[in-house]
Amino acid sequence: MSRSHFLDPVLRSTGRWGLRVAPGGALLATNAELAGDSRARTRGLLGRDGLAAGEALVIAPCQGIHTFGMRFPLDIVGVARDGRVVTVRSDVPRRRIVLALRAFAIVELPAGTCAVAGLVVGDRLECLSRPVEFAEHLSGFE
Repeated sequence: MSRSHFLDPVLRSTGRWGLRVAPGGALLATNAELAGDSRARTRGLLGRDGLAAGEALVIAPCQGIHTFGMRFPLDIVGVARDGRVVTVRSDVPRRRIVLALRAFAIVELPAGTCAVAGLVVGDRLECLSRPVEFAEHLSGFE
């Protein structure tokens, strides 16, 4: 991940981070995890029983995922290098393949998250990495 991208703030910080629709829009996750190396990308969410509200897995670089072996449905978001949403697939069941050839990263969210946030193709995502930014949005997850 040598060229600049929307995940740069995460790579430069430590601690908890999340995602929201920019600027200042709906919060998608308060507890996001980056799968940025080969091992983490290969494992993905396999072996997990689900994602709680406010959780997300961001796989980068990545242009496609599969849900073979998954135990729960997901919302899948393809995101370009600049953070622009290029694909939104809601409530993707097990045993599916989702490709987003224009994506730099794939965001996996609990099923229903995109509908609640009103996320659509063309929206832009941004990373939140400061506790103050979270405090402004946490009411949606309580």
